Amino acid sequence: MNNNKNGLFRNSLFYIVIFLGVMGMLYYFFGGKTSSQSQQIQSSQFISELKKDNIKDFTMQPSGSTYKITGDYKKAHKVKEATGLGSFTSGSSKVTSFSTNVLTNDVAVKQIQQYAEKNDVKNGTKEEESSSLWLQLLIYLLPVIFFIFFFYMMMGQAGQGGGSGRVMNFGKSKAKPVDKKANKVRFSDVAGAEEEKQELVEVVEFLRDPHKFLSLGARIPSGVLLEGPPGTGKTLLAKAVAGEAGVPFYSISGSDFVEMFVGVGASRVRDLFENAKKSAPSIIFIDEIDAVGRQRGNGMGGGHDEREQTLNQLLVEMDGFEDDESVIVMAATNRSDVLDPALLRPGRFDRKILVGRPDVKGREAILKVHAKNKPLANDVDLKMVSKQTPGFVGADLENLLNEAALLAARRDKKQIDASDIDEAEDRVIAGPAKRDRVISKKERETVAYHEAGHTVVGLILNEARIVHKVTIVPRGRAGGYAIMLPKEDQMLLSKHDLKEQIAGLMGGRAAEEIVYSEQSSGASNDFQQATQLARAMVTEYGMSEKLGPVQYEGQSNMFAGGGMPGQTSYSGQTANLIDDEVKALLNEGMVSAKQIIEEHRKQHKIIAEALLEYETLDEKQILSLFETGEMPVKGKEFPSEKAATFEESKEALKRKEEEKQRENEKTADEDLTKTVTFYPKDKS
Repeated sequence: MNNNKNGLFRNSLFYIVIFLGVMGMLYYFFGGKTSSQSQQIQSSQFISELKKDNIKDFTMQPSGSTYKITGDYKKAHKVKEATGLGSFTSGSSKVTSFSTNVLTNDVAVKQIQQYAEKNDVKNGTKEEESSSLWLQLLIYLLPVIFFIFFFYMMMGQAGQGGGSGRVMNFGKSKAKPVDKKANKVRFSDVAGAEEEKQELVEVVEFLRDPHKFLSLGARIPSGVLLEGPPGTGKTLLAKAVAGEAGVPFYSISGSDFVEMFVGVGASRVRDLFENAKKSAPSIIFIDEIDAVGRQRGNGMGGGHDEREQTLNQLLVEMDGFEDDESVIVMAATNRSDVLDPALLRPGRFDRKILVGRPDVKGREAILKVHAKNKPLANDVDLKMVSKQTPGFVGADLENLLNEAALLAARRDKKQIDASDIDEAEDRVIAGPAKRDRVISKKERETVAYHEAGHTVVGLILNEARIVHKVTIVPRGRAGGYAIMLPKEDQMLLSKHDLKEQIAGLMGGRAAEEIVYSEQSSGASNDFQQATQLARAMVTEYGMSEKLGPVQYEGQSNMFAGGGMPGQTSYSGQTANLIDDEVKALLNEGMVSAKQIIEEHRKQHKIIAEALLEYETLDEKQILSLFETGEMPVKGKEFPSEKAATFEESKEALKRKEEEKQRENEKTADEDLTKTVTFYPKDKS
């Protein structure tokens, strides 16, 4: 009630100030000047003053049927004026100028000219004004009215809030509340994250029955931080928690807090938490919280920039929770190392859950969830698909099955078979095939021997990996590629494994130098990956004997000592040693790859020639060629893969529809003939 009274008082006072301001301006423009600076006199008085030589100068200006005359006296004149309310009191003042109106007849004008010439009074003329009094009022008052309106909207709406459609509604939160009845996501919809779901069960139980925990003196975590790579299902987990608990779910991105206006982010944080408290128990989910929660002191605006003010307000709101408010904050990020330590302390985000990449079992469960509404053929083995997709996250697997469904629809199939899944894997990894690209014979042979080099080195060295497929069909920016998959998921890589991977990446360039005695640009991506592995071995994993078990680079020390990203924390001499060690590892991998290819030149040539003939080889064909030198029986390739252009595919579909229509018409004619011959002839 007090708020309503205060608001009414503020509004009333505001309108009174506006009224007084408008009256004051009108008095200034039209009243004050006339009484204090200029005197309105009659035409006869003007002629009399002109005759007495009391006029210093004057100007005549046509104004309708009269002349408007304005001028100055030689000496100031005293005049009486009303100074009190209702003119009950009066005073006197001095004026130096005057104004009057004279009829536009020749006699009056001639008389004025005579007296002016006689007394040598300066005079002049002006053009008639085209604008009226109302137009002048509009010109003067319109900017003032616009300024008052703008001031009112800014003070009233930005300060007091208002509806979602109001102007200047900066301080309101952009969170999108999801109604508990509309949220259909449950834990059963989240696959491949069993441990993460178990950690969140306590949060769900607390939101359902908070008194069960409060009666024992337990304090539920006020904040849950979900950390993991993009696409691992962090947002889906938060929605599942809200769906299982049956509470309102407020979702907002960290970047929505920060605007160009200082203080807007803090205001939005306050508004978001106020709305969540009103509908408690509820969940606030902040996606990409690193946009607003980065460590303070690294901003360009010192300690008072907009992002840090927003972070400070978020810290206050999270730490100010009472035990019975039942509002839980969940946040997601893939850069928890750059978050402010105050945000991660107990009492705020005191429970951190790592949502990592799923293992082979988790990938199979995710594939089963996304395959519920897709008809799969009997030859599709989701367990095998999960083994062929190491490193894939939930979003990648969903995209894989979606691409397979699109391919099956393009091929006019009723079910998704293994060939669609296999093609979809290649599309997701390297992009669509470019079979129409014109490639010279020499370049095609170079690519074939290059990929065969990767294959042979991978078969010999990588005992923990299996060569799954090799192809020379261009996809994306790659002229060809070889896919080598691990036998099982590896969380740890030994120094021996990393050296073998580097040697496998060097197999393409080694084959080019051995067969053609020249080098090509096709190995640029191989060198990029190999250099990253070698540098990680030296600077992150401590696998260098010269540099020892020291970590020089990595995300964990990116902001060590408050430094900016890109700044090194080691000396120039150490940098030279790092470069030497990286180069030594790469050279060692190149020597090993060349030695393997020299020892298996025959198998290398057989695989390269098979690639030139068949373009793509699978695991079974590669092993058969390597061991026996013969190609096993190859299944028939799907004809749609040979379609060169969209126009050809369109024409083929059109012909197919025409044939189907002709078959339907033929069937209808045969049915009609049978019907006619069925009836007996009329004996009459």
